[in-house]
Amino acid sequence: MSSYILKMKLLSDTTFGRGDGVAGLVDQEVEHDRYGFPYLRGRTLKGLLSEECDNLVAAIRNGNQRQHWQKISDQLFGKPGSTLDTQAIIHVGDACLPSDLRSAIAAQLDDELEKKRKNKEYKPTLTDRDILESLTTIRRQTAIDPENGSSTERSLRSARIILRELPFESRLLFAKELNADLEEDKDILALLIIGTLALRRVGSGRNRGRGHVQCTLWEMPDNREFTKEISYIERFGRGI
Repeated sequence: MSSYILKMKLLSDTTFGRGDGVAGLVDQEVEHDRYGFPYLRGRTLKGLLSEECDNLVAAIRNGNQRQHWQKISDQLFGKPGSTLDTQAIIHVGDACLPSDLRSAIAAQLDDELEKKRKNKEYKPTLTDRDILESLTTIRRQTAIDPENGSSTERSLRSARIILRELPFESRLLFAKELNADLEEDKDILALLIIGTLALRRVGSGRNRGRGHVQCTLWEMPDNREFTKEISYIERFGRGI
């Protein structure tokens, strides 16, 4: 089973929205785990990658080439109503902060919880809320009345955002072992690579200035950056 890592660096403040807020604190909360680490769901990331690939395929003028690459995209990401024979061959994991960082802090938090369990009066020196607040901040905005230039009544909204420059990683697993000598597998990797490079915006408000990211694809366990393999990019480029 082939394995790759998609590395994502936040170039701007970002919100991995979870669809709700916290009463009295924030109208839009970010998705985070029980330790307070923000993350982007794998299902959401897969949808974003699929969308970028579909947009690139749609730009191909040659009809035969467009059909060929659309077939590759359907094989890679699947399509609605897929059966066992036509389902996606790729599984996209959640995009999380580096595992070594999360493991070290999670161990400390678990230790604090154990001390609290044994002694109800013990005050933890580190909590999940501390972790969340160290990696995020809250931004507030309001709508402006175009007639008088003042803020619209009751339009103040707050959203938690993840601070820029943070790195996230998502593990990509394939249902089969990709063979770099097979033409079809080369096309699969080529499409995945250009889709990764094309992914520039993620999260809530990605069409309003937030969520600017830089993504790269790495082969495991060799830790080789595939997005630097020009031959794969040129392979797709020949069809445009």
